[in-house]
Amino acid sequence: MPSHKPCHISAGVSVFRSTERAENRRRRRKMKAFTSTFSVAVDQIAVEFVLPTTTKSSRSPDTLLLEVAGNWTVEQVKAQVWLRVVATNLCPEFYQKYSPDHCILLYQKKGNWCEIYDKHQVFQTLDCVRYWKALKKDVGKIHLACRPQPSEESTQYQRYLNYLIGYDVTDVSNVHDDELEFTRRKLLTPRKIELSDRDPKLYSMDPWITSKPLPEYLLTKVTNSHILLVIHRNKASQTIKVSIDDTPVQVLQTFFTKISNKRALLGVPEDVCEADYVLRVCGREEYIYGNHPVRDFHWVRQCLKNGEEIHLVLESAPNPGQDLVQREDWAQVDDCTGVAGTHEQLTIDEKDHERVFTISLWDCHRKFRVKVLGIDIPALPRNPELIVYVEASIFHGQQLLAQERTSSKAFTEEVLWNAWLEFNIRIRDLPKGARLSLQVSCGKAQTQISKGTSSYQDNGGSPGEGGSGSHDGSKTKSRLLYYVNLLLVDHRSLLRQGEFILHMWKMPEKTEDNSSVNADKLTSATNPDKASSMAVAILLDKYCYPVALPKIREGKAAGGDGREAEGGERGQREMPNHLRKQFEVIVETDPLHPLSQEDKELLWHFREECMHHPRAYPKLLGSVLWGRQEAVLATHRLLERSSVWDRSVLDVGLAMQLLDCHYSDAHVRSMAVRKLETLGDDDVLRYLLQLVQAVKFEPYHDSALARFLLKRALRSKRIGHFLFWFLRSEIAQSIHYQQRYAVLQEAYLRGCGEDMLQDFRRQVEMTEALQKVTREIKAMSAEKYDVSAQVVFQLRQKLENLQTSGLPESFRVPYDPGLRAGALVIEQCKVMASKKRPLWLQFKRADPTTLSSDTIGVIFKDGDDLRQDMLILQILLIMESIWEEESLDLSLLPYGCISTGNKIGMIEIVKDATTIANIQQSVVGSTGAFKDEILNQWLRDSSSRRWRGLCSPVEGTVWPPMCWG
Repeated sequence: MPSHKPCHISAGVSVFRSTERAENRRRRRKMKAFTSTFSVAVDQIAVEFVLPTTTKSSRSPDTLLLEVAGNWTVEQVKAQVWLRVVATNLCPEFYQKYSPDHCILLYQKKGNWCEIYDKHQVFQTLDCVRYWKALKKDVGKIHLACRPQPSEESTQYQRYLNYLIGYDVTDVSNVHDDELEFTRRKLLTPRKIELSDRDPKLYSMDPWITSKPLPEYLLTKVTNSHILLVIHRNKASQTIKVSIDDTPVQVLQTFFTKISNKRALLGVPEDVCEADYVLRVCGREEYIYGNHPVRDFHWVRQCLKNGEEIHLVLESAPNPGQDLVQREDWAQVDDCTGVAGTHEQLTIDEKDHERVFTISLWDCHRKFRVKVLGIDIPALPRNPELIVYVEASIFHGQQLLAQERTSSKAFTEEVLWNAWLEFNIRIRDLPKGARLSLQVSCGKAQTQISKGTSSYQDNGGSPGEGGSGSHDGSKTKSRLLYYVNLLLVDHRSLLRQGEFILHMWKMPEKTEDNSSVNADKLTSATNPDKASSMAVAILLDKYCYPVALPKIREGKAAGGDGREAEGGERGQREMPNHLRKQFEVIVETDPLHPLSQEDKELLWHFREECMHHPRAYPKLLGSVLWGRQEAVLATHRLLERSSVWDRSVLDVGLAMQLLDCHYSDAHVRSMAVRKLETLGDDDVLRYLLQLVQAVKFEPYHDSALARFLLKRALRSKRIGHFLFWFLRSEIAQSIHYQQRYAVLQEAYLRGCGEDMLQDFRRQVEMTEALQKVTREIKAMSAEKYDVSAQVVFQLRQKLENLQTSGLPESFRVPYDPGLRAGALVIEQCKVMASKKRPLWLQFKRADPTTLSSDTIGVIFKDGDDLRQDMLILQILLIMESIWEEESLDLSLLPYGCISTGNKIGMIEIVKDATTIANIQQSVVGSTGAFKDEILNQWLRDSSSRRWRGLCSPVEGTVWPPMCWG
């Protein structure tokens, strides 16, 4: 609770502790009543523990052989080892001084050290146990090692990473569990696997290629399937003719054959051959390398499209050693970390309860309930006549599973209810990813307030909206004030238990930006501003043991009791012909159009038929009753048995649809990601913006989507570059998802290599320096629209000071990582005359092999959310790729644009461009901006020459932000 009012709600909690203890005793007695007189034998696993202490005589490590019960938790195993060692009086100065938590558990697998990390995990579900069985070992071996402390070097490295991330991932002051640290450790495994498989040379050069066929309109620009390449070496060059089907190696062979008598002229020694060199685009950090034909390289296609010569430079390959990754201080965590046992392993049926240590969620048949203790209000509303209530809902994705609400009470500084809300859903039916949504709403009472609770069916308001509705006899028009979510099954698949004090998020006011509120309301993070935020205190049922959601046993029928899940035969019926037309209409329904209950029942009834049609998957999965365990298991079994999805043609839109906010089930989302694995790097880049946003809809930090993004970024520097900036922008602007994006960003930065880290550092330093200058300039001319000469002089003076006081000598341009910018051309920089006072900046080209004398023009803007511009530009790029597949060249020239922080970013300046407004106003003055025929006439007049720069990122552009080539 915040410091301003911690005592009353805490007191409210303590009042009921004795009642909770009594209820726990009654539940234990009730549980024993169901115990069979026959107990199921528990697996015993022989383990040799190598202890952190040594035998004085031989100096060899102490060991202990222990028969471990398979259903013990890791924490209990460590405790048992400690007890046995203490009982034998072995090295008492160590074991009596320290607790078991002082040590970690390690084992070796294929030469690598792995840590058994999750103390709540059941021992028999660990990966090491499966590994020992596979090797047919009768006795496993586990090492107890003192918990390592971070070195000064690793602490400094972590601070460096936190600076690049823009967030301290080690700060756990605002978490109510260990999911953040848990995910940091788990993502080490996919990172190590990807790094071990990474081709150093391919990664260092990262060729930008496309898998799409060469469009017909580009083939017309190729003569007999051959193109000319100009290859530069030192100050000389050689033009060669190559086939568009030649690989870079074949191009080099042709080049060396061509210059056999000119080596001295080009500065190529006699004792080298084509294998000693690579080709790079002149003026860009973009390589023509790999086993792809030259026609598939993005730069080659761009030159063909623009009718430009293709200039390449011959040079030695970059040193892969520049991409070395710092050694990890952590051991890999157990591959099965966070995985629960099966229902058969966890069930209490026919087991001696003295040997029960974890309970299966499917054994909990009572209804779920939550006790709302009270809320602590940071600031009272102006209207003293308002009433307040808490609405508690259980959602899975966007599907409402159950809903209850408290009685309404007067809106005072602190409101106490101490009331249980029982939901119409059994605990055993809670799916993983289900979230408890708590919303505080207020209204003005018109009649006397009464006590009690009401179900959702009695509430006139729509779920989650806090809309108008009557409740408890008081007619109110309510308004949602605060909200917070709690995942009922945590990242370990354990049911939440006990007391929680959750700091809530405030709904934005009408005058504030609320464009992201629908996504923000799904977050499971709590408000980090504990001092001034609303706090709600709740109590969940407390059990004697951890309650785990079981995993499905492979090869088992869908039902938890071994039978086919509900409606198995009906689900396999063949669809009658008269219903097929209705089925096709349902499948073709717009995704934004909700299905009727009748449509959902039809899809579920014929779910086996639906599985033969991938286009029906989003509709079918949206029809699943996720609040019924039998339906969930039946759905998982359908997905496991069906191979139609994996064999179907990739439909990116369909896969992306399964990653939106309506689908929280991990099986469904993993299935969608599995399909995206087949995307080429070019397509991943095309959809990266949406994929980063879709991470918000994952229930947990560690997900198949997060791992997919991490793996693809670690394979390609270009993907990694844009992922870095997309994540950094979200970390700065999406406070609701800071932790999730930050932990993914850290996982990437720990594997991207030193060369990329240095590049990111220079880019971050440059953007921070420019942001500071922009804000100072805005403060100087805040009251004026026009920019005076004095303001421009001040800008240039500030930029001059920056340039002489440590500004990076060069940096990759964030919106185009193939381009490296150098020093500022101060005399060409200015302040643009618009409300946000963006900076018009010109940089020299840092690459000495550039053939262009043009500067790199950048608009640096502070005050606008450039993610909206990025979205429009991305849509244009996708449209362009679709048109190109149909061999349509609309000569689009989407410009570079990237958000680099909280409403700051960079926009590429397109030279020789004009705005739509300028075109229209040049004809008939200010009224021309409203006449579309003027634009049509301008296009007709310009048709005799190539359309160029009709629209560019110039302030005042009113047309969608695209440029015509």
